[in-house]
Amino acid sequence: MASLLDVIKTAGMDAVGASNPVTVMSGEVMTVNPLSVMVDQRFTLTADFLMVPESMTSFELDLEHTHQYTDDGSSRNSAKALTTKIVIRGGLKAGDMVLLLRVQGGQKFVILDKVVTL
Repeated sequence: MASLLDVIKTAGMDAVGASNPVTVMSGEVMTVNPLSVMVDQRFTLTADFLMVPESMTSFELDLEHTHQYTDDGSSRNSAKALTTKIVIRGGLKAGDMVLLLRVQGGQKFVILDKVVTL
């Protein structure tokens, strides 16, 4: 006969397994604004059901600046030395394949990362 501790352990493991704690899925970004992702060509998730980490958002640096320099003893201001933006992260775009984690209970999905082919 199983001990009480073994019965409790088994019941706990069965409860966690029945609740599907985490599921890994793939999806395709359909639209960016508002965000929607089609999951496994079965259903579409809207922004209300998606959690987007900062690493999946667009991030650009504007390096436009002016600076002073001294030439022949007089101080001058240069014109705009750099005028381009540098894209650090491009963010999500329509057509991107993404890796999703379904949070326990299935009400929210975390976009883990983009999937790329090499």
